[in-house]
Formats: sequence, C-alpha cells, structure tokens
Amino acid sequence: MEIVHVYTKLRGDFGRQCLFSDRPAELLVDVPPDPNLGLQFIQRSPRDQVLQACRDMSEHQVNTERFESESCGINHVEGGWPKDVNPQEMEQTIRFRKKVEKDEGYINSILQLGSVMEHCIRQNNAVDIYQDYFEDEDEVEENQESPSAKTINVFRDPNEVKRTVTGLSWHPDSGRKLAAAYSCLEFQKTSRDMSLDSYIWDIENPNRPEMTLKPASPLVCLDYNPKDPHTLVGGSYNGQIAYWDTRRGSQPVELSSVEHSHRDPVYKIIWLQSKTGTDVFSASTDGQVLWWDVRRLSEPSERLVLDPSREGRLDRALGAVSLEFESTMPTKFMVGTEQGVVVSCNRKAKTPLEKIVCTYDGHHGPVYALQRNPFFPKNFLTVGDWTARIWSEDIKESSIMWTKYQMSYLMDACWSPVRPSVFFTVKMDGVLDVWDILFKQNDPTLSLKVCDEALYSLRLQDNGRLVACGSQQGGATLLEICSGLSTLQKNEKTLLAAMFERETKREKILEARQREIRLKERSRSEQSREDDRGRDNADDLDQLITRAEKDFHSVVETELRRRRDQEDHEDRTNREKDVCEEKVEKDEAEIL
Repeated sequence: MEIVHVYTKLRGDFGRQCLFSDRPAELLVDVPPDPNLGLQFIQRSPRDQVLQACRDMSEHQVNTERFESESCGINHVEGGWPKDVNPQEMEQTIRFRKKVEKDEGYINSILQLGSVMEHCIRQNNAVDIYQDYFEDEDEVEENQESPSAKTINVFRDPNEVKRTVTGLSWHPDSGRKLAAAYSCLEFQKTSRDMSLDSYIWDIENPNRPEMTLKPASPLVCLDYNPKDPHTLVGGSYNGQIAYWDTRRGSQPVELSSVEHSHRDPVYKIIWLQSKTGTDVFSASTDGQVLWWDVRRLSEPSERLVLDPSREGRLDRALGAVSLEFESTMPTKFMVGTEQGVVVSCNRKAKTPLEKIVCTYDGHHGPVYALQRNPFFPKNFLTVGDWTARIWSEDIKESSIMWTKYQMSYLMDACWSPVRPSVFFTVKMDGVLDVWDILFKQNDPTLSLKVCDEALYSLRLQDNGRLVACGSQQGGATLLEICSGLSTLQKNEKTLLAAMFERETKREKILEARQREIRLKERSRSEQSREDDRGRDNADDLDQLITRAEKDFHSVVETELRRRRDQEDHEDRTNREKDVCEEKVEKDEAEIL
C-alpha cells in the first residue's frame, strides 16, 4: 500500500510566505490494523539510546613562544643649567644664580607664581589627607577567610642539565630579588656537562635571571648580607667560601683557600652581628664550624670541632647540616647534625671544653632545618626524618611539641616572620605544609601540592607574604600566602606564650617523673643484685655442706665395706682351718 499526497498551487504563489490559520480537524487517511501482521510481531526488551544533536568538537592546546622582557633604567641628574656651567662646581652655580636673580623676567615670574603657590600651601595646610579618623575605635574583625596560597612565578634552571635548588636567600631591602644556589648533592651523579652557575632572580621576570654568579664549585648555600644588600656569601660543594659584590660582576671578589676550608660541602653559612658587618660562620659535614672575615678569606679566624666528647678530635666529630644564629643572643648558636642531634654552643667560652654547652637528641635522621622562633627565641624548631619538633632550651630530654609522622621525608622548615604560631615545612612528595599550632596541632592548616618533584629548600620573605620553594629539578616556585596566615592575629603572642609555658611545664613534670622512675629501677636492680649475691653465697655454703656430707658418707661406707670384707676373709679362713682339723682327726681315728 502506497500513500501519496499531492499539493498543487499556482506558480505565482511559489516563494510567498505562509499564512497559517485555525480550522477544524480533518481526517485524511484511516489505516485499520491488520491482525495477520500482529502475529508476526516480535517483542524486544527495552533499550535506551542517547543521541545528541550537536556538532562534534575537538580541543587542541598550543604553547606560544615565551615573551621575553628586559628591564632598562634611566638615571636622572640635575638639569636646567647652561652648557658652560658645571652643576658640580659651587662657585659657577652661585655666580649664575646671582645673575638670574637680577633679571627682571625672573622677578616677574616669581611674583606671578607666588600667589598660586600660596593658595596651594594654604589648601594643603587646611586638609590633612593622611589623617586617620577612626584611629581610636576598635577594629572590627573581618570574616576569616579559608587558608589559601597561589603560585606567582616559577624560576626554572636555564641549563639543559637540571640541578637541585639547595639554597635560597631574599634581598634584604626590597625583597624584589631572590638568590638561588644550584648544585647536585646525589652521590656520583654529577656530569661534566653540568653547569656551576647560580643565579639572582627578579621576582617580576621569570624569563631570565638578573645576574649570574660564577663560583669555582657549585654553591650549596648562600646568604645576603643584611647590612649591605650588594654583597652575599656562599658555601661551595668542595668546602670553599666565596664572597660576591654584585657591583663588581659575576666573579667572586674573595675565595677561601682549599687548604684552610671545609673538607666536605658547606651546608649552611650565616652572617654574624658585628660592627664591621663582614663576619660570617659556616658549617659542614666534616664536623667543623668555621668563622670567617670576608675581607680576608685566606684562613678562618676561629674553628670549632663538634666532638661530643669535648676532646676536639675530628674523627669523632658530628657532621653539621644546619646552623642557627639569633642576633639577640650574639654569643650563642646552635648546630643540627647528621646524627639527629642538635648541639647548643657558646662562642665566647674560654676553653674548647666549655664551647659545647649541651645537646638535644630527638630525630632519627639528619636535622635538615633549625630555627629559633623570632618572637620567643628560647623555643626553636627542628626538622628531621618524618617529623617537625618544637623545643625549649630548658628541656633537653624531649621536645615540647611535635607533628605526627608524615608519609614523606621532611627537608626544610622555617617560622613565619610576622605570625609567631605559624611555621612552614616542605616534603619530598612536593607538598608545602603550613602549620598554625594555635589552630590545630595534629594536621597542617594548609597543604599545597607545589610540584611533582621533591622540594629541598624553603625561604620566606620578611613581610611573611611571599614564600619561595626550591625543587629537585631546578625550579624555584614563588607563592603568595593569604592574609590570614601572614597577618598578626589579636592576642596571638599572649596565647602562644601561654601554650609554650604550659607545654614546658608538662615536659618538666614528665622529665622529673621519668627521672624518679629510673632512680627507683636503679635502686631496685641494685637491691635484686645484692639479694642474688647473698642467695649465691647461701647456695655455695649449702653445696659445700652437701658435698662434705657425701664425702663423709662415702668414706664411711668404704671403711665399712673394707672391714666387712676382712671379717668375711677371716671367717672363711677359720672355717677352712676347722675343716682341715676335723679331717685330720677323722684320718687319725681311722688309723687307730
């Protein structure tokens, strides 16, 4: 059956718009059902199929060429003088100024501009645009934002063979520059194609470094001079100390001799608080702490061997991997060692025996980071193995606070310079953790995956807002921390001081209790030893008596047996004699 509909219209109606109107329904075709076809119907299970009436699209990513920018500076000097007048010569400028002041045009100009300037000065004096109208009112606390951080820039090693960022240091004045030390600390992984250079970066320009530092050996650590922002000092992989003045180029100005330097890589170097601002001291895994004057690096000015037995023997020294110096405590410094021990030292001690004051033992691996709290210098932070620990100088047996064991090794840590209860840690899984111990102690307040490679170094800017993290493949990531973690909170110092005091008292009580338990155990062991000795003596006496009794009874039995055998022999002899006599008498009787 075929159904056909035919529509006809005049040729003049083609292309004319359709005008629709309502009309009643009209039945055009009625097809009744065929029962024979119903018998052939095959029922299928329900099936859903989704169709989308849209065009298929594909997405492609294109990496455009990097835009390289270059900073140029202009030096503005005093101008407006004629060519024949030297602005540096006082006599010429005074002579020309007197000449101009006598000119009528100059006097008329001053009279015309005087009224305008007077009006501006009166207006400025009438309104103080810097006046704080609500200075006396209490600040209304804003809504606490959730902790966050965002990546600002990534400074990558420009060389083909990537190296680890082992040290970072911020520019002391503006904080707009970041110095990074690059080296490979993996054993026998250094190749000949590996560069020795380290770089100073402008944080606004990640395309190319602002300056290249060219040491004789790869730098493991470096530090800006807080008194002179143009100078910085670095510790090399071969143990040498290098000193740079950025105004004098990329080559070091001074370099220590190999004979008087460290024997192992210099893992930490710090500027000291001194009048000249030229004193530094360095630490290395060779077990030495050396003091230097950067004006003369031919040999160290002082030396300390980290021998725990205080005998000054280098073969017994503990290898140093971290160093701490607080300017408010000019004679004290602390050293973190490879053996997990923190050594507290006094530089001004008279004898080498007194320079090592005490030790703090609490880590299962090297102490990679060591820093005093900038607000509470008696409390310091250490990082080693899988934990970060907070110590008090008064407690040497144990730390007062510690984090739970992490899944990855901790490599570096530092306190926030603006918030006393906040510190930062980096791990080998590429995660940056921000801890606020007033908020919670078991878990970090913020965990951020910075990169897919291990993080080895960490340094915060002085304002506490920017943090730089150095990775294993030569990337230095710059992050901006939210204001909640970089702004001092209300009563934070008081609350943290109370927390530190409470935890210190708790540890002192526990330490006294442990000491008491050890004394009891010692006395109990001595008593049991004396009892055992007395029991042994009593046992020896009983054994002697038993042995003597046994010997006596054996002697008696032997004597009785001898006598019994002798009596038996005599009886046998007498019996044989009687038999013989009876036989003789019998024979004599028979003869008769």
